[in-house]
Order: sequence, then structure tokens, then C-alpha cells
Amino acid sequence: MNQDTICALATANGIGAIGIIRVSGNQAFEIANKVFQGKNLEKSDSHTVHYGFIIDGEEMIDEIMISVFRAPKTFTAEDSVEISFHGSPHIAKKILEVLIKNGARMAKAGEFTMRAFMNGRIDLSQAESIADLIASENEASRKVALNQLKGGITNEISVLRGDLLNFTSLIELELDFAEEDVEFADRTALKTLLKKTEEKLRSLIDSFQYGNAIKNGVDVAIIGKPNAGKSTLLNALLKEERAIVSDIAGTTRDTIEEVLHIKGTAFRFIDTAGIRETTDLIEEIGVKKAKEKIETAKILLYLYDETDSTPQEVINFIKEFYRKDLKIILLHNKIDLQNGYFENEFDRELSSALFPDYTTQIIGISAKKQTGIEALKSELSDYIQNLETQENTIITNQRHYEALQKSLESVKKVEDAISGNISTELLAYELRYALEYLGEISGEFTNDEVLGNIFSKFCIGK
Repeated sequence: MNQDTICALATANGIGAIGIIRVSGNQAFEIANKVFQGKNLEKSDSHTVHYGFIIDGEEMIDEIMISVFRAPKTFTAEDSVEISFHGSPHIAKKILEVLIKNGARMAKAGEFTMRAFMNGRIDLSQAESIADLIASENEASRKVALNQLKGGITNEISVLRGDLLNFTSLIELELDFAEEDVEFADRTALKTLLKKTEEKLRSLIDSFQYGNAIKNGVDVAIIGKPNAGKSTLLNALLKEERAIVSDIAGTTRDTIEEVLHIKGTAFRFIDTAGIRETTDLIEEIGVKKAKEKIETAKILLYLYDETDSTPQEVINFIKEFYRKDLKIILLHNKIDLQNGYFENEFDRELSSALFPDYTTQIIGISAKKQTGIEALKSELSDYIQNLETQENTIITNQRHYEALQKSLESVKKVEDAISGNISTELLAYELRYALEYLGEISGEFTNDEVLGNIFSKFCIGK
């Protein structure tokens, strides 16, 4: 581990009542003492706070409070100090300059947290949860991130790895006595363990859809023919004139994206160009973008106006873009022109043609009069509730999700190997892989490229 002493602004850039600069490393107290006019920090007890001034030679920079934290009981497990100063960006710049002049260097992105990981203070999944906790925008994502910071997923994985490791050790022992044809690992007990492990891995993997939704939000594509009322619907949802509304077909040429929080979950609504055949080059690009958004969306809101559509047009569209992981909500728009909405022959024809093969729902709305908007919001909220899992640990990280999937594949190969009476050597090979993939989550097995990618996404002072 690099023994440089690092420093960085830990609070957000900008003007505030106070700002905090962190310093960590073997020379933290020595460097801080050189620029601090007050008590001798090198002789101060851990977890104490001292009043004084930051100085640059004879020049006084600011009146500050400085906190002393002695290793190993610090965030980085290194000697650390935190300087609380008056929250001026200019003062922050001056303090960092004087610290660097006296032997510190600026921290890289995520370097404080990386040192905590490298020094054994936290594991890799806990390090990632810190970034998730900082970025949390709702109560659900905060709770999930905090659970992982407390070691939620690590505890789950360590139990699975511990049981598998015991059997792997016995299988490895069998390899040492291969010529004597002895069996130390009870294959029946191993099958039972593998089945239990597979169920747990599947449960964790299944929780990712919900975890990803509460962490990153849900992409909702608003689709329909030109003049179906897509932009009017977006404005009604946001309760502001965000998108241009016009009687001229094809007004929306590009996608417009806005976020709306419904019961704590972020829904990212994407207003798209009307889908139709066109010779207009710009509109054609807009239609292409709309189709791309359909491919990545989790929810599709398809607006139709029965005076400008046929049931078969709607049916053909659904059949073209339907996929199992896409929730489709059909919005029968402009019901204010029908003297109140009731399911008519148009919708009955849709229902009979689509159900039960296609999971869709029909809601009558008037985007212009804002009728049915609350029913739509309720349906979106229900989508999240239906994803909820009974798992105490919820997967929100794509890296964890992929590692769990790889581990599950290896566990299934071990099961196949046992059922097919495949060699002990191959059995040991697949067990090692399962253990390695599980170990990737906590950081027991990793590489510098993975670490660099993870910590580069942190802010500088964390």
C-alpha cells in the first residue's frame, strides 16, 4: 500500500458554514503540526478536537478546529486528522496548498475508501455500499446501502463460502489419495448443500430487479403515434409545462427525460417521438431513438386515441416490442371526449387479442384534463411493490449480480458432475470457481483493474 500521506476536501464544493479537509497517512500528525498553531497534535490523544489556526509560515489562513484520530481506530486504519474550517472555497484551496507544500499530496478519487479496504477496515462490498449510501435518494435505497455497509451481503456470502470450502477441502484431499480410491466427501451431503446454495443464490439474484429499481430508478418510455398525447401526459405527470404540446403531428423530434418520485421510487419518464413511417430525416432519427428507449425501458406506457387508431395497430405494436421483463400499460387517452370512460368495444377487442399471452393493462385517461393520472401512478407504484422480496439482503450492484450468476452456473456444474459421476478433479475445479466468484463480491479475489474501476467512481474526498 502506498505510504504517502494524502489530503482532500471531504465536504461538497461551494460556500457553506463549514468545510472539512481530511488528511490520512503515516505523516498526518507531523504535517498537520507544521501548519497548525495550537496544541501539539503529535502528543494529543486519539479522538480529540483542538482549537487553533492554520498558518502558512507567518501568514494566518483561518481559525479552525482540528480532530485527531490515531490508527488503527480510524476510517482508513491510518493516522488521520480532519480540519474544520470556515466554508469558503478559497480557504479550502489555501489549506490544501499549504498541506501539500509540507509533504502531503492530493488524494485520488476514492483513495480514502480504498485505503480502508486495503488495510482490512472494510471489505469490497462495504466499500461500494459507502458510495451507494452517499448517492441514495430515497429511504429504501438508504436502508439497503446501510445494510450492506453493516456487512449484510458479506455475511450471507461468507456462510455459503464456508460450507462450500469445507467440502472443497475434502475433495482436494481425495485428489491427494487418488490412487487409493478413497472418498472423504459425502456426495449425498454435498448434493444437499449444493441445492441449498443454489436456492440462496437464486433468491439473491432475483432480488436484483427490485434492488436496481430502488437504487437507480425505473425507466418508463412513453410511446404512441404522433399526436397521441405523449407530451401532454408527461406534463400532467410532472405538473409543469416541460414538453412542447402542439396540434402539429411530429412536434417531439428528440427524447425528453424527467424524473418523478412516486412513493420514494424514482421513475424516469422518457417522452419520445411519435412512431410512424416518415420521410422526414430528423423525425426518422427521433423514431429510431424512441425504439431504442423501448429496448432499455422497464415499463412502457403506450398511448392511443381510438379516433386515430385501430385495435389491430395497437395489437401489432405490442406484439412487435413485447418482452417478458417489460411491463406494458395501455393508456386509452382522450376519454374526456367520450362523456366519461368505460371499457368499449375497442378495448374489449384489445383485451381478447392480448390476454393472457401478453401481460398488459388498460387504463382510461385524459392527459389534457389530468383524469386517470393518479390511477396510473398507483399502477406504477404497484410495479415496485410486486418486485419486493423477502430477502433481508437485496442486491443493488451489477458487479455482485454478475458474480452471483457465475457462481450459480458453477454450482449447477458441480451438481451435474456429481450426478454424472464425473472425476473428482473436475469436481474440485468447478468448486474452486464457485468459491472464487463468491469471493469476488467481498474482494477476497479481485484484481487492480476491478479495484481501479470501482474506486474511480468515488468523489475525491471519499
